[in-house]
Amino acid sequence: MLGLVKAAFRCERSCLQSSNYGMVMLCIGICSLALPTPSKASEQPNILLIMADDCTFRDLPLYGGQNARTPNLDAFARESLVFERAYLCSAMCQPCRAELYSGQYPMRNGCAWNHSASRSETRSLPHYFGDLGYRVGIAGKVHVLPQSAFPFESVDGYDDNCVRNPTKPHDINQVSAFMARDSKQPFCLVVALVEPHVPWVMGDPSAYPPETLKLPPNIADTELSRDAFSRYLAEITYMDNQVGEILAALELSGQAKNTIVMFTSEQGAQFPGCKWTNWDTGVHTALIARWPDHTLPGTRTHALVQYADVVPTLLEVAGQSADNKSLDGKSFLAVLEGQSQKHRQFVYGMHNNIPEGPAYPVRSVTDGEYHLIHNLTPHEIFIEKHLMGLQGDGLLNNPYWGTWVFSTEQKTKSYQLVKRYMLRPPVELYRLSDDPYEMNNLAGRTEVSEIQTRLTKELELWMQSQGDPGIEQDTPESHRAAKQGKHRFFPPAG
Repeated sequence: MLGLVKAAFRCERSCLQSSNYGMVMLCIGICSLALPTPSKASEQPNILLIMADDCTFRDLPLYGGQNARTPNLDAFARESLVFERAYLCSAMCQPCRAELYSGQYPMRNGCAWNHSASRSETRSLPHYFGDLGYRVGIAGKVHVLPQSAFPFESVDGYDDNCVRNPTKPHDINQVSAFMARDSKQPFCLVVALVEPHVPWVMGDPSAYPPETLKLPPNIADTELSRDAFSRYLAEITYMDNQVGEILAALELSGQAKNTIVMFTSEQGAQFPGCKWTNWDTGVHTALIARWPDHTLPGTRTHALVQYADVVPTLLEVAGQSADNKSLDGKSFLAVLEGQSQKHRQFVYGMHNNIPEGPAYPVRSVTDGEYHLIHNLTPHEIFIEKHLMGLQGDGLLNNPYWGTWVFSTEQKTKSYQLVKRYMLRPPVELYRLSDDPYEMNNLAGRTEVSEIQTRLTKELELWMQSQGDPGIEQDTPESHRAAKQGKHRFFPPAG
């Protein structure tokens, strides 16, 4: 039987590489005849979280993207519930992952800067689900600290460094083995892919000729921008192929019917106006959930949810009370099961720019329709050194930014985008349904004054509840203390 299983995986990988997705399922069907039926001794479902890395949600066809091809995600969505309004608190890799795994906002878990650490007493998925008898593992990019706060079992096979080595292919076998290791014990597995994080070196850019692309309105149209966007799209398709492979492995394990699967795109891509910002293309994320016999296939919801809500939701899915005062999130199980189309009234965002550049703290709140952003030091210019600068071999830097600046004299659009990115007003307010890329600032207009006042009060209350001092938090001293586990600011207990 082991030989048949290996043969099926070889067949499945070959079919995925050739985009023969029908043959993938045929291979799985043939092999499943020889596999034992999983035990139903436990009613707790397995949990599979699949994460992309730096993928702007709007670039996915599911959310209106006009360029990328993602057949596996499209097929998965037809079996799932698609969230239209899912958000993370901080559009940087480490803070958003700490929020997702802990159920706490950045200030409460302590990881309120990139390349920092959460508080040592932070509890996360391995603690919560280990206590419930789950095997809790992570494959791929971890990027959360300290290990005591995130004691995942390490699962090999996927690159754990976002500076991707294109000569090192991923290997599904260890993920497959983790899923199938013990059918009597439920698993909680995170597969954290590193695509489409820069450098964009995976996939086939020739499938996306630069001159044919439809650039989003927040990207300046230069030759190097188009070349970069082509390579970024190639990595999205490469990521999509990995998603298909992981889902195929789950089917082959015989555990799919008792597994809740969630896919998320993480924060926006490394283009100006996405990652490292509080604009919608930074903090808005894709979220797709499939739970057989619970979620209605091929449906969408406008319920407002946040990364902090995932842990309490999964706890309730596993039969545990999600009423935990140490969690900032609230369970959206009722939304998953189609019993409600509403969840939160507001979701919140924060950005501390150190160590990505000079201090530039930003806070935001949205009700799903209007998005309010407060730039706390608008007298300063915004600088993100990885995107705007060059150092060493430049693997993480993109020279297209220089072409944006160089073209400002000839192109009004380039000038407006460079100014938008670097020189920001104290307050920004956008109506997302009319202006999804947030190009038309409504702040200060009479017709939205009540909305601006309401959202401002809500943002201030949230900052107070989190013990967030604002400007005083985004300093080298605060970041250094957080890296050392000596956090300077603490939210009120509970």
